[in-house]
Amino acid sequence: MPKASPQKWWIVRRSAIHQRGIFSRTHIPAGTPIIEYTGEKITKAESERRGNALAARAAKTGGAAVYIFTLNKTHDLDGSTSGNTARLINHSCEPNCEAFITRGRIWIHAKRDIPEGEELSFNYGFALDTWEDHPCRCGKPSCVGYIVDEEHWPKLRRLLKARAQRAEKIAALEARAAELQQQLDALDTPSAPATKVAQKKTTKATKKKPQR
Repeated sequence: MPKASPQKWWIVRRSAIHQRGIFSRTHIPAGTPIIEYTGEKITKAESERRGNALAARAAKTGGAAVYIFTLNKTHDLDGSTSGNTARLINHSCEPNCEAFITRGRIWIHAKRDIPEGEELSFNYGFALDTWEDHPCRCGKPSCVGYIVDEEHWPKLRRLLKARAQRAEKIAALEARAAELQQQLDALDTPSAPATKVAQKKTTKATKKKPQR
């Protein structure tokens, strides 16, 4: 069973990704078990119920933190408890950590050497069916814009490309429609009545005879 001192490797600080995050207190070698992801063990049915409740809350408030972790085929782990500091680890499209399940317990391991002061992160591995609900703010060069498992990235990129092309076509059609409407408005506008221009009567200038 992996063991890690609660405060040996990490420290909680404000995160540029989202509110608070966990940062390395010192250099962490690759493969190190850093922190355990703890929580309440729940059935799949209860996990689905809580997940739906979070989705409903997100629809009303615009945000709801997801801390439920897949444990095995029959149970999940709800890490929303205050004692689970690992829940503060943020998602990244270029994570320096990864999660492993060992004898029914979830541990966050260093994926590579992590220098002192770097924020810890792992890929949350969300499914593609709810991708629009989870925008990503990791800011990494390879960021796909949404929190989904890396295996879904190719399909997500295709979806985003198709959406962008559709938006471009709609914008072009709207611009053309606006142009045609302007032309129709110009045709419907009555012309101003023509005004007769008065011609000024002119007389031929003659040289006056000198008086004798």
